[in-house]
Amino acid sequence: MTRIHATAIVEPGAKLAESVLVGPYCHIGGEVELEDGVALHSHVVVAGRTTIGAGTRIFPFASIGHPPQDLKYAGEPSRLVIGRDNTIREHVTMNPGTKGGGMVTRVGNGCLFMVGVHVAHDCTVGDHVVMANNATLGGHVVVGDHAVLGGLSAVHQFVRIGQHAMIGGMSGVERDVIPYGSVMGDRARLSGLNIIGMQRRGFSREEIQTLRSAFQLLFAENGTFSVRVDEIAARFPDSKPIQDIVAFIRADSSRGLCKPDGNGG
Repeated sequence: MTRIHATAIVEPGAKLAESVLVGPYCHIGGEVELEDGVALHSHVVVAGRTTIGAGTRIFPFASIGHPPQDLKYAGEPSRLVIGRDNTIREHVTMNPGTKGGGMVTRVGNGCLFMVGVHVAHDCTVGDHVVMANNATLGGHVVVGDHAVLGGLSAVHQFVRIGQHAMIGGMSGVERDVIPYGSVMGDRARLSGLNIIGMQRRGFSREEIQTLRSAFQLLFAENGTFSVRVDEIAARFPDSKPIQDIVAFIRADSSRGLCKPDGNGG
């Protein structure tokens, strides 16, 4: 049974599924859709054309679905789509898309957004992503599954963060981060592989060692970078993590690649 506190405001047209909880002083806009088991604990505002997936919990003073912080936004009917089983903590802000970015911001399943996180317009966030306190995504950022962003980190517009990557706290990320990579520093540089993250997610010792070997070859000093990419692709055809990295590097990008020396490529 849906439970709506007497002090909450639910505008006409909003769609609330069974077992939704709307706590004190929440405000839900008329084009919002909340799926089964969504819980808005108190003082949560959900606006715009926003869909929130089953089992997602949102904590006080989060602002979800209000217009993008983009001067080019002209009121177009863009959307924010949030998946299931997410935890969205206090003061988190998430904005819908824009005409210049495909009209939708998407958040996957099973993510944790800690206090003060910002997900800007037209971002795509994968499954099981963790963003620690006050981590910020600029517009059009893509974050892969199982990535972890440390507290107070900031990701520049159009940057891609690969799956299983780790972003160190207080890092400014201006360039793409390869899958399974770990970056750190005021202006983030690639510091190695996210070994601890891979161990926690059940990667075998052999898989990790193979990935280490490929990493050393990829960022060696001999030859050109493109040739080294081709070499690891050919040398490790059966390694999914390595092929993930190769595909990531070969994909289109406007930001260049974060490398161990901090320079783009």
